[in-house]
Amino acid sequence: MGKFGIIVFSATTDRMMSVGVLSQAAASLGEDVEIFVTFWGLLNFLKGEKKFSLPKEFENFSPQLIKGIKEHNVKSWYEMIKEAKEMGTKVHACSLACDIFGLKKDDLDPIVDDIVGAATFISNTENGRVIFI
Repeated sequence: MGKFGIIVFSATTDRMMSVGVLSQAAASLGEDVEIFVTFWGLLNFLKGEKKFSLPKEFENFSPQLIKGIKEHNVKSWYEMIKEAKEMGTKVHACSLACDIFGLKKDDLDPIVDDIVGAATFISNTENGRVIFI
């Protein structure tokens, strides 16, 4: 198949769910999936508990969203990315953002494969499709 890249800039749960769904779907279709996590997106890829958060304008929908996720047995974004990784997906942390925030590989969740620069991500996804979340 082809290459599919996801640039993760946001840390909100609604957007992270999209990252999980799309990475899992693309990987299941045989795409080479590369996830590049930068700036605020890194907040979800630190070691520790993954928190539920929505943008301020959607906070009123939190109870409805949580109820729907439970009723439909939707996996967490983290579980979806783990499953995508089992199909070959790679998760990279942005080296510049890590430098700015003073983060090292040891600070990041084990789901992160490595810390790379933007040029590496661009090279890895050359002639592929890339989306920004």
